Amino acid sequence: MADKTSAPRLDLGRTTPLVPPLYQTSVYAVPDLDTYDRIINGEESGYFYARDSHPNARHLADQIAKWEEASWAVICGSGMAAISAAILSLTQQGDRIVAGASLYGRTTILLKQELVRYGVQTNFVDAGNLEAVHDALTQPTKLLLVETMSNPLVRLVDIEALAKICRERQCTLVVDNTFATPFLVRPLELGAAFVVESLTKMMSGHSDVTLGALAGNTSSREQLDALISTWGLTSNPFDCWLTVKGLATLALRMQTASANAAALADWLARQPNVTRVVYPGRSDHPDHELARRLLPRGFGNMLCFELAGGRDGVNRFMRLAIGIPFSPSLGNFSTTCSHPALTSHRYVSPAERKRQGITDGLIRLSVGVEDLQHIQNEMLPGLA
Repeated sequence: MADKTSAPRLDLGRTTPLVPPLYQTSVYAVPDLDTYDRIINGEESGYFYARDSHPNARHLADQIAKWEEASWAVICGSGMAAISAAILSLTQQGDRIVAGASLYGRTTILLKQELVRYGVQTNFVDAGNLEAVHDALTQPTKLLLVETMSNPLVRLVDIEALAKICRERQCTLVVDNTFATPFLVRPLELGAAFVVESLTKMMSGHSDVTLGALAGNTSSREQLDALISTWGLTSNPFDCWLTVKGLATLALRMQTASANAAALADWLARQPNVTRVVYPGRSDHPDHELARRLLPRGFGNMLCFELAGGRDGVNRFMRLAIGIPFSPSLGNFSTTCSHPALTSHRYVSPAERKRQGITDGLIRLSVGVEDLQHIQNEMLPGLA
């Protein structure tokens, strides 16, 4: 007699689902020990435990690899988990890292505070200064970690030139490409060894997942899979399933949001209470010429503007421009704002914030795909 408590297998006949299914299970049944051995040995495909691997992560990783022009990709539980996986796979006690001086706040904390406890030292350098990078890499260095476009002031780095220096110094180049996404630039094509993406942001595009990706053309995906499982950096099936949906519209969203951002940057520069606009598509951005070369498909959806009145001016904007919600993340399909001094760079020293140009009056705008006139109308009450 059949066990009535077991779930029946779904027979789809000769049809297949147009939308990839969600495998919302933590464990998989295996018919016998011989099958288990064959799967473990890589002789047969299959899954056992979702922390090790699951179909939704594998499907999403395949999509990411195509976007990045990579031979492999792995999915992690967040962008920080993906950065951690890259560092854990490349370093050991006594190693040295060189990193860009304007990295995301949590990345800086990881490098400055956490890795030191494990005997990995980090030196920070202006990654836009190729001579400074070259000098920093004269000492033995395991990896150079940079961002394509920095948060929040959208400073760019010359990935191709950095890759050349890293090859000369036998150093691994890791690029966080979150602001740009592979729609605007593919760091692996320019010589990077690894690329990191926070899928939480523009690549998923709907502010409903927390995921990260790590992709490359060297090393072993299988080794990274084991590392991710061991350190508990694994993704969950539902977030992977949602991200595949978001990824399908990445090109459309990036095109529209980038066009909106370019127009908004010029419009904001004409507003009387705006004292500064920071956008790489504008000729007054310090990296504008590099941006024109590095980003032929557009300058991205991220910009900053500074309001007269400092923190009071920002509070006024947020209270009156209610259609532009304050959200300390980015990459949603609709436009949001953030305050770098109190969010991403909250734990950065005042002196360092001043050095970077992150003032109390600075607002970061993550531009969405709405009608441009609608965005402007929503912002106007806070700018008056």
